Amino acid sequence: MTTVTTSTDTTDTDTTDTVTTRTITYPADGLTMVSHLALPPGVGRRPAVLIGPEGPGLNDFQRRRADALAELGYVALAFDINGGRWFTDPQEMLAHTTPLLADPDRMRDIGNAALGALRAEPRTDPGRIAGIGYGTGGAILLELGRAGVDLRAIGTVNALTTGRPGEAAHIRCPVWAGVGSEDPIMPPAQREAFTAEMQAAGVDWRLAVYGGALHAFHHPPVDQTVLPGVGHHPRHAQRAWRDIVDLLTECVPVTE
Repeated sequence: MTTVTTSTDTTDTDTTDTVTTRTITYPADGLTMVSHLALPPGVGRRPAVLIGPEGPGLNDFQRRRADALAELGYVALAFDINGGRWFTDPQEMLAHTTPLLADPDRMRDIGNAALGALRAEPRTDPGRIAGIGYGTGGAILLELGRAGVDLRAIGTVNALTTGRPGEAAHIRCPVWAGVGSEDPIMPPAQREAFTAEMQAAGVDWRLAVYGGALHAFHHPPVDQTVLPGVGHHPRHAQRAWRDIVDLLTECVPVTE
């Protein structure tokens, strides 16, 4: 497990009617990661969720995922993968993420550093942590599972990555995955390889295929160039979010 040092930017603290948020920084992958922590009301320990972002990195939409889960009663950390950068140029993003996705050890280091930051939060119940991720962030969560990290659930969207042979047998929790039927980046062959890996390993797995959806269908449009095959599908985005919340409710229910 990577040793993690956490620091809180107290100048970036925001209190709303329902959640408290702050910036958490820590080292990983040779970078200073700038992640977003959201806490539910109260003082007691709560189940926690690690949230992995798409390849471009964290933006306000990504951070609001953590806030929404805090409103449901979870401690939530939307973790950084790019050292505080948000890539607007898709080619620059691919230049950063393609080598990362080819290196399971780097992905595990990034994920373990974020997990260490989440566990360092006093309100986190360390025995009740789940992970959800999108694109690159989902691949990182799957690698934590393949490394045998103790998570209660893993949920991914657009992250049907396969791992080293046999390592999926180390996954100790249910895995839910969602993908668009028209996603050219995660085509049917990739779905088949992923589900074959999960099945051979005896994982408790589910796959939801959202009809007519492209890659990154869950993310609303942003003011930047996007890759071919990427597009928002508002109805399926809402459905995928409900499916993820249902997974968390089943595997890490919020209890007083």
